[in-house]
Amino acid sequence: MTFEVTIPVLNEAETLNRQIHTLHHFLSQHFQEPEQWRIVIADNGSTDDTPHLAEALSDELREVRLLRVPRKGVGLALKTSWMQSNADIVGYMDLDLATDLKHFIQAYNAIATEGFDLVYGTRLHKRSRVRGRSLTREITSRAFNTILKTYLGTRFSDGMCGFKWLRRDLVASLIDGGAVSDGWFFSTELLAIAEWRGLRLCELPVQWTDDTTESKVNIPRLAMQYLEAMAALKKRKPR
Repeated sequence: MTFEVTIPVLNEAETLNRQIHTLHHFLSQHFQEPEQWRIVIADNGSTDDTPHLAEALSDELREVRLLRVPRKGVGLALKTSWMQSNADIVGYMDLDLATDLKHFIQAYNAIATEGFDLVYGTRLHKRSRVRGRSLTREITSRAFNTILKTYLGTRFSDGMCGFKWLRRDLVASLIDGGAVSDGWFFSTELLAIAEWRGLRLCELPVQWTDDTTESKVNIPRLAMQYLEAMAALKKRKPR
């Protein structure tokens, strides 16, 4: 089965070249069938050299493609990329490669050979190993997921881990079903809609190394956006 991994980026000129080469090398070593995979760099309107570097990478590496998304939003980047894809499996991970790359193999096998519809990484499983995570991020993550389970009645353990994979033929129906956010909450909407529709979800405990650079995320503002998005998503829950 073919697959595409989308990497949403915004002003990542400092690390883009190194991280994409790291990911490309790993995939080349472990997935050697011709035309089996592709890396899509989805640029969310960067104002630095990110688009130029991404274009250079696409010229250098046959399996890398640049997708220009006109405005900000991780969800928008993923929807745009996945809806244009012809791959059997689509997914995404963050440019910091916080999820250990060995989990690519597990995620691919879960869909390609084990019959799962969607695979999500979790940092909150007892078998997960998380390194370098600040206390603030840990508390925020656990609080968010607790509220999510209580308010929406969902069972998945980690709605925001940046490592998810699904059958590409399910994307349109999940979007139609309510996975509509243009922002970070799209990641959570995917899981909720998939669970409510009875799809086969694979929970994948991951080894995660947190990015130690200063976060660009405004946590209070993001928390308010999540709470509003949860309220909207609950209205779409089947009765």
